[in-house]
Amino acid sequence: MSQQDHILIVDDDRDIRQLLADYLEKQGLRCTTAADGREMKAALEQHRIDLIVLDVMMPGEDGLTLCRNLRGSGSPHANTPILMLTARGEDMDRILGLEMGADDYLAKPFVPRELFARVRAVLRRTRALPPNLEASPPANARELRFAHWRLDTVNRHLIDHDGAVVALSGAEYRMLSVFLSHPQKVLSRDQLMELTQGREADVFDRSIDLLVSRLRQRLGDSARESSIIKTVRNEGYVLAAEVSATPHDAGSPS
Repeated sequence: MSQQDHILIVDDDRDIRQLLADYLEKQGLRCTTAADGREMKAALEQHRIDLIVLDVMMPGEDGLTLCRNLRGSGSPHANTPILMLTARGEDMDRILGLEMGADDYLAKPFVPRELFARVRAVLRRTRALPPNLEASPPANARELRFAHWRLDTVNRHLIDHDGAVVALSGAEYRMLSVFLSHPQKVLSRDQLMELTQGREADVFDRSIDLLVSRLRQRLGDSARESSIIKTVRNEGYVLAAEVSATPHDAGSPS
């Protein structure tokens, strides 16, 4: 994690915003705060933000709506990591947040030190898959092809057979990268958790299934008749498609 990492804290509670900003800045991070969606959008236009801490319960546009808009097709911030702040025990908010593209969540009340640990973990996961991954496609691949899809590893989005771009959240991109690095190999939920989240992950126990479900939706892959990401009962999931790679030095357009 770089000391130049810029965190945007979006929360309607002024005291919480300032408390979190003060603590994170003491840890070497740069912080900008916003009280609502309007201020969040202004901050995103003005600064290069590395991670957004986004509260769910806010007046006007709530955090779930803002998260969905950030992850929408064509959004310039579709790949910016999002850490959602939810009320203690509100499992539905956590599920919806993950489905809409959040990378992690943290339930209130919490101590600032816990938030810093989550921010550090999300930034690390976003920037690199674990170094012990033995990927089948070349590590320097610019583009990975499978089924009738292409994954652009530079811009971190999907391209369909007609050339249409499908934006991916950071969590979706990491999950798909793991599948494409281990084609036709059954991966358990625990393995997927470690490969995408790291050993210290402490995320909602349905997050892997939710991520797979979201990926299937992006790929137009029905869960009942899945042809790309198949469910292996009592074992996990497998990418059933063959994968080929285009290296960076090949010069092919994305």
